[in-house]
Amino acid sequence: MPQRLVLERNEAETLANLVADDLSALLPDLDNTRLALAAGLFDAAQLLRPGFPAWTTLDELAARLPRDAGGVVAFGAREGRMPAQALMPETQLASGAMLHLPWTLQTEARHAQPLGQAMETRLLGSGEAGARTADFLMRTLGMRLAHARYFSRHDLLALTCVHYEHAGLAPLWTGLEAALLSPHGTENTVSARGLPLRYESGTIHVASPLERLGKEPHENPAAAAHTLAGWIFELRQYAAVLAAHRVPLRIDGDADDRADLYLHQVADADPSLPSPTLYTHSAPGLGTVAITIAQVDGPRVHTLAHALVLGGALDDHLAHLAQRYATPATAHPLGRLVLDPQYALTVPPPQALH
Repeated sequence: MPQRLVLERNEAETLANLVADDLSALLPDLDNTRLALAAGLFDAAQLLRPGFPAWTTLDELAARLPRDAGGVVAFGAREGRMPAQALMPETQLASGAMLHLPWTLQTEARHAQPLGQAMETRLLGSGEAGARTADFLMRTLGMRLAHARYFSRHDLLALTCVHYEHAGLAPLWTGLEAALLSPHGTENTVSARGLPLRYESGTIHVASPLERLGKEPHENPAAAAHTLAGWIFELRQYAAVLAAHRVPLRIDGDADDRADLYLHQVADADPSLPSPTLYTHSAPGLGTVAITIAQVDGPRVHTLAHALVLGGALDDHLAHLAQRYATPATAHPLGRLVLDPQYALTVPPPQALH
């Protein structure tokens, strides 16, 4: 890992000139082209967001400079802060084995197409950074490089696609790619575990696992509980990846607006029954996966809602639900996923809890 994720302004200028020398040897006729470079190291998820904010900001900052500013412009940090928030690497993401430094080439429209074609055909195959560039990065940032290469943005998209496919997230990439490249369109797919996914209007929608569970064939409640736990595990992965890419995930029928908690309403409170109680369901290896809010009076259980835990701190979720349903934030652990014969989440009668 590098000692820091941004270069100061003078360092950024040096790096940009080294990159310009490399690109001049790799690409044809850059005389009428300006290189703009943001001297920060980013995870791909921060770069691949709708609207591509890092590159958009880099283009906008470079466009404000007069042409006599030169054919190479660099944007570095001042006391550790980049000139725009979109160009500031997010430290919580930048812990992977591959980090990226965004740059862009600006030229007149008549030069753009052939230059773009050259980037797509030449960089991936022979775009290794020069020894001086790699050495400067290693010495300046205190890190060792296995590879230093130039990619086009399309190359980065393809590389990320392959990475997600290897991680079992190919269906998620289908929706994410639509959000990046055709944000006004729609895309339908199915998750690896069988949940329907739909990209539309900037959001990835997924079918409700709780509603779908009762429609699937299961041998017994234990098998259904295993299926539900698998869906929750998958949705936790999806929620984390999409949050990094700043693409919202919405579960159909969600009665709340928290990104990491899906609330499925069942019934209104019964004023003749005691105050609601919070019950937590758990699954092996996943911890608490669901919370049931129910009014219990003797053998009678009146369920108000279920919440699937997709991330975040359990105490925060309990506090949120306690405030919503006017009840203490104390959880009663059930120790497992409890389902009724129709494969719906439930709470055992009080005597069954002892």
